[in-house]
Amino acid sequence: MSYDLCLLKQAEKPYYIENIRTGIYSLEELCFYLYHNICLIDDTIMNEGLCDWIRDELGLVRLYRQMYEQLEKKDGAVFFIMPIFREAGYLTHQEMREFQDRLSKLEVQSEDMKQKLRGDYLVKEKMYARAIWEYRQILKRRNPGKLGTQFYAAVWNNLGCAYAGLFQFEQAAGCFRESYSLMKTKESFRKYISALPLFLSGEEYQKKLEELKADSYLVQKIQEHNAKLCSRPDFQEEIKNACSQDTDELVKELKEEYCRSTKV
Repeated sequence: MSYDLCLLKQAEKPYYIENIRTGIYSLEELCFYLYHNICLIDDTIMNEGLCDWIRDELGLVRLYRQMYEQLEKKDGAVFFIMPIFREAGYLTHQEMREFQDRLSKLEVQSEDMKQKLRGDYLVKEKMYARAIWEYRQILKRRNPGKLGTQFYAAVWNNLGCAYAGLFQFEQAAGCFRESYSLMKTKESFRKYISALPLFLSGEEYQKKLEELKADSYLVQKIQEHNAKLCSRPDFQEEIKNACSQDTDELVKELKEEYCRSTKV
């Protein structure tokens, strides 16, 4: 697999990929992105703009025609994406087969499942605002009979994790509560209880524990965990940076992230 050798033509103008907020200049860079971000292969990649860029900037007319034909046929991601790898010679035959198999399995998933996988990947990469948008879209069109309660409980849980990543602990707690209301698992209850003292006063927290009739041993363990977390220098620094950030700047960043996420 090639990572740093660009044997094909370099573009003067990059193709801008919204999901990672960066431009790519070669077919090898495009292959690298596709191979390592398979869950993010969507309309930001499968579109006329990419086809035109490959023709106009890289001069690959034959590949352009192949991709454009598949785009019109709407045969799916496999038929649109694989010609790019074949043209670049980026993968070995074995890697090509494995990647195609992964892409084929992903493609037959429901839209909700594909969107959840994108959200999960974005949380892993700490792209929390975009992940929140993905999860919210699933919940907006929710159809419980299609994927089952467990799936939507997982979406609420992961949405809570995304909010927690942005230090929006009250919203995170609400999501964990929704997850617990669907599945009643110990883990979702633990996360809900863990988030409460991060935004409630001590008195409010104790009152909430009494309402929930929370197990005292569980609460003790959670408090010990939170104390260790909050005492970590790296956590303190992240909180300091989040709190010291200019409000207007933060709102602007979130607005831009939202616009990128909802762009069609």
